[in-house]
Amino acid sequence: MDYAALVRPVIDRVYTGVRAAARPRTRQVVEEFGLDPGFIVSFYFGLLARPMPAEGFAAASSYIDPDMTDALAQGIATVDESGAWHLTDTGRRLALALQRAIGEGAEEFWAVKNIPTMPGLDALPRLADLLGKLLAAGAASGGPAFSALAPVYEPADASLGLQVTSRLGALRHHRADAHRAAWAAAGLTLGELRALPAESEQRQAIEADTNRRDAPIYEALDEEERWEFLALLGALPG
Repeated sequence: MDYAALVRPVIDRVYTGVRAAARPRTRQVVEEFGLDPGFIVSFYFGLLARPMPAEGFAAASSYIDPDMTDALAQGIATVDESGAWHLTDTGRRLALALQRAIGEGAEEFWAVKNIPTMPGLDALPRLADLLGKLLAAGAASGGPAFSALAPVYEPADASLGLQVTSRLGALRHHRADAHRAAWAAAGLTLGELRALPAESEQRQAIEADTNRRDAPIYEALDEEERWEFLALLGALPG
């Protein structure tokens, strides 16, 4: 099996699992600010680093089609004449608080060892290093969403939990760009893609093309590092 296909569900399991585990902390941040974070909660790690260009925003949000009315009305973001999205000072404070809450929630969640041989937090330094290599390599192969969201913003005192969650969040957009390119190359709209049965020949061909387009980022790791990355992720709760 192609490595990109093999690692994809592990990345998704770990990331969605830790975001769910951190939800009580992020909910507390939202309540303290009294604001709906909208797209900030999904893209904070990129928005804190730079404005989000129109093309990058359209790509990153293509599967959710967000209504940005609230973001503008609440004063957490603005859009300039080119269509790029910027955080306001309020939006930036909210994004920083959410990033920190997610990092803290991750460390609390990943510290739990269901069996003694699980690495727990000991996995994070190496995972952060490997993710850093992957994100740097993705600059050459990533599409508009990945380019908008990487490199990620990390404060000077960033914890390992914050680093890993932010970098993992950005990495997922390399595959998302690959997937969009694959179904667009097949001449499909998103609606048509979603109507395809998962077992259909056309859907399987699109997934194979997605793996092919996603694969270059993992070439930044040698074979031993690729299996190490997969093993460290796989050993984390999710």
